[in-house]
Amino acid sequence: MSSTDTGMHADTTTPDSAGALVTTGTLPLASGRESLAVLWPLLKERRLYLTLVCLTGLVASVAGLVAPWVIGWLVDVLPGSQNYTAVWVGAGAIAAAGIVGAGCAWAGQAWLARLTEPTVARLREMVMDRSLQLGAAQMETTETGDLVSRVAEDAREISQAATAVVPLVVQSLFTVIVSGVGLAAVDWRLGLVGLVALPMYWTTLRWYLPRSGPIYAAERAAFGTRASRLLGGITGSRTLHAFDAQDSELDRITAASGHARDLSIRVFSFVTRAFSRNNRAEVTVLGLLLVVGFVLVDAGTLTAGAVTTAALLFHRLFNPIGALVGMVDQVQSAGASLVRMVGVITMPVPDRTATLGPVTDHSGDQPGDQPGALELAGVGHSYGEGAPALVDVDLTVAPGEVVAVVGSTGAGKSTLALVAAGSVVPARGTARMGGVSLADVDPLALRQHITMVSQEVHSFATSIVENVRAPRPEAGLAEVRAALQTVGADWVDDLPDGVDTVIGEGGHPLDPMQAQMIALARVELADPGVVILDEATAEAGSAGARRLDSAAAAVLKGRAGLVVAHRLSQAAAADRILVMEHGRIVESGTHDELLHSDGRYAELSRAWFGGE
Repeated sequence: MSSTDTGMHADTTTPDSAGALVTTGTLPLASGRESLAVLWPLLKERRLYLTLVCLTGLVASVAGLVAPWVIGWLVDVLPGSQNYTAVWVGAGAIAAAGIVGAGCAWAGQAWLARLTEPTVARLREMVMDRSLQLGAAQMETTETGDLVSRVAEDAREISQAATAVVPLVVQSLFTVIVSGVGLAAVDWRLGLVGLVALPMYWTTLRWYLPRSGPIYAAERAAFGTRASRLLGGITGSRTLHAFDAQDSELDRITAASGHARDLSIRVFSFVTRAFSRNNRAEVTVLGLLLVVGFVLVDAGTLTAGAVTTAALLFHRLFNPIGALVGMVDQVQSAGASLVRMVGVITMPVPDRTATLGPVTDHSGDQPGDQPGALELAGVGHSYGEGAPALVDVDLTVAPGEVVAVVGSTGAGKSTLALVAAGSVVPARGTARMGGVSLADVDPLALRQHITMVSQEVHSFATSIVENVRAPRPEAGLAEVRAALQTVGADWVDDLPDGVDTVIGEGGHPLDPMQAQMIALARVELADPGVVILDEATAEAGSAGARRLDSAAAAVLKGRAGLVVAHRLSQAAAADRILVMEHGRIVESGTHDELLHSDGRYAELSRAWFGGE
C-alpha cells in the first residue's frame, strides 16, 4: 500500500498527538483504615461463621492442654506404682481430646470457607465493578497487567492466606493465651519465668514489622509489573515480530521477572532471620524453666510432674508463636494484596446521574425518540505532558447524519471519537447531547443512546447469541437473528452449532471480519440513536472490507454516526467529512466539496483512488 494507507491507521488513546507514547502508571493503593472499612462490612454479613471459627479455635486450644497435663500427672503417679490403670485413663483422655481437636479443625475449616470465599469473591466483584464504572479512558492510563494482577493474583493471595492463615492465627492465638494461663496455673514462679520470653519476642516483632510492610508491598508491585510485561508481550506478539523487536521486549520481561524473583528471595531471607530470633528466645526460656524447675523440685516445693507439664506447655508455644511470626509473612503479603484491591474499589467515580430523555423503543412498533444532536463545543484534551490531542474542536452531528473523520496518525481522530462517546471527559470544552453534558450522564443511560465500536473488539467466551445479547440480555432469539441478518452475518448458520456456537477464548475461532460483524450486530440490537465507529472495519483486510463496509452502513442507517474512517471509500459515502491534523479540524464538507477545494482531503483522495 502507499504511504497514504499508513497515514490512515488508528491512533490510540495513550499516544499524544505527536505519536509519542504517554507513560502509563499503576492504580492507587488504599490505606489500612480504608481497607478495614471495606472489609469489615463484608465480614459482618457473615459474622455467624466468624464467631463459629473463633469458638472452634478456642475449644481446640483447650483440648490441646490435655496431653501436657496428663503426661505431667503420669510422671507423678507412675513411679513405684504397679497399677497401670492411670495409663489407660490418660491415654483415653488424650484420645478424646484429639478427637475433639480434629472435629474442631474440620468444622473450623468448613465454616472458614463459608466466611472467606464469598468475601474474597465479593472483593473481586467490587474491583471489577469499579474498574468498569471508571471507564476506558481512566483505566487506559494505567498498566493493564496491574489491574489483571489485582483481580487475579491479589484475590488469589487473599483467598489462600485466608484459607491457610486464619485458622492457624485463631488457633495459635488461643493456644498462646490458654497455654500461658495453664503455665501460670501450674506454678506462678514458672509462669514468671515464661514471661521472660515476652520481651524477646517483642524485640523480634519490633525489628520485623517496620521492615515487613514495605518489602511485601514491593514484592506485590513487582508481581504486578511482571504480569503487565508478560501480558503486553503476549498480546503484542504480532507487532513485536513485525518489527523484529521480540528480543528487546524479552529483555524487559526478563528484567521484570528477575526483579520479582530477587524480591522473593529477599523476603525468604528476611523471614529466616526472624525465625532465628524466635529460636533464641525459645531455647533461652526453656533452659530457664528446667533450671528453675530443678531448684523447686530439689527444694520440695514442686513435683517433677508439674515441671514436666510446665515444660511441655511452654514447648507447646513454640509452634504457634513461630507460626504467628511466620504467618506475618503471609498476613503482610495478603494485606499488601488487600490494599491494592481496595485501592481500586475506593477510586472516586464521577457523579453522573443525568439522563438523556426517553430510551429507544426496542419493540419495533415505534421509532425511538432521541434527545437531540450530539455537540462538541471548544473541546480540547491532552494526555500527560505531551502535545494536545484535541485543540478547540467544534462539531455537531445531527440526528440521522453520518460524519466521517479522516487524518494522519496522531491527528486526534480516536480521541475525538472517545470524547463524542462520553468515554473521555475533555480537559476543556463540553460534549453535549440534547443540551445535556455527557460528563453528567449516568453511563447506563448514556449507552442507551450512544454506542461505540473500536478497531479492537472482544468476543466473550460464550455462544454467539449471548455475545450479541450483551447490551440487551432480555432480547429474544428472533431479535438476535434479525440483528445478525442486518449486518450480513449469514456465515453464522454454517458454524457447527449455528448461533449457539461458543466463541471467544477456547471456543470456535473467528476471523477479524466475523468478530467485527458480531460487534456490529450488538450495536444493531442495542438500537442507539448515535453510533460511533473508530476504524471498526480496519482489520478485515481487502477480502472482507466490502462486506464490513456494508454491515457498517446497515447499522448506521437511520442513525447519527461518527465514523473514524480507515478507508477513504468509507468517508466518501458519509454525509459530511472532517479532516483532522494535529488535533484540529482543518477541513469540513461533503466528498465533492472537499475535492473541489483541492486541500488536504483532495491529496488523500488522489493517493487513495488514483488520478491527478
